[in-house]
Amino acid sequence: MPVDAEDLPETAAFPAAPSPPPGLVTVGYFDERPGYAVHRPRGADSWLFTWTTAGRGRLRQGGAAAVAGPGDLVVLGPGVPHRYAADADAGRWAFWWVHCQARPSWGAWLRPFGTGDGLHAVSPVPPGLGARVAAAFRRMHADARWAGDPHPPEQGQEPEPGRVAVAHGWRARELVLGRVEEIVLLATATATAAATAGRRAGVDPRVRRVEALIAADPGAPHTVASLAAAVSLSPSRLAHLFAEQLGHTPMRALRDARLRHAARLLEATPLPVSRVAAASGFASPFHFSRLFRRRYGVPPGAYRDRPGGL
Repeated sequence: MPVDAEDLPETAAFPAAPSPPPGLVTVGYFDERPGYAVHRPRGADSWLFTWTTAGRGRLRQGGAAAVAGPGDLVVLGPGVPHRYAADADAGRWAFWWVHCQARPSWGAWLRPFGTGDGLHAVSPVPPGLGARVAAAFRRMHADARWAGDPHPPEQGQEPEPGRVAVAHGWRARELVLGRVEEIVLLATATATAAATAGRRAGVDPRVRRVEALIAADPGAPHTVASLAAAVSLSPSRLAHLFAEQLGHTPMRALRDARLRHAARLLEATPLPVSRVAAASGFASPFHFSRLFRRRYGVPPGAYRDRPGGL
């Protein structure tokens, strides 16, 4: 995604827009023409997630900038001055947006797409994902209006542009946040996969298949023999291909995937360290803690308690 927003309108041309209160969860769909712009000189108190469906928008936060086209997810963190506008050359900017507080577990997904000053530009997202993300936003817009009665709203059609839904009750807020989490996960995971595939086009497809098997379930009782059998290779041949093409062994790939999985469990769940170790495929909690500290610089418990988040 290009990171050139020099055509954004100057601050003086647009009055400061209000920022939603930090605890409020709001979602809407806008279809704006050139001249539309929002400027917040103190930033927002909540996170802003935008998904462009048509046209083009330009966003700047602090010293970072992004140009968002169809299928681009751009996320602005709180507390940094920002402004965004419809691109004059595109003729329009149609986009979904959500203001909410981000869950800490989203940090690992968004971090690789950070461009500075709390701006995250997720691209390239495969074109086929657009329909699913749009459906999630429509569901989110309907769920935000649920008052907790026995009949949650059905997913509606794309709302009239400009209509904003506010999730007032805790049930509605949790449903909306669940949809945001789905969108962030889908967009970041597929963008990462697409970028990786482009960089590694020459890697043997059987090696890529083994990597996918490990990534899908790192806690499973994989062995070199079981992974090799899954791709119709001998263990020695699989080990040779890994060393030749990736520079490491299948078991190192498995160990690293298990440690990443454990880190995500520590970030997102209250499971005790012993259960995190077992769920990540480590038979010994002591061995797990030693490897985890070597990889992340702190023991598992300290990693979970560290300050920060996104």
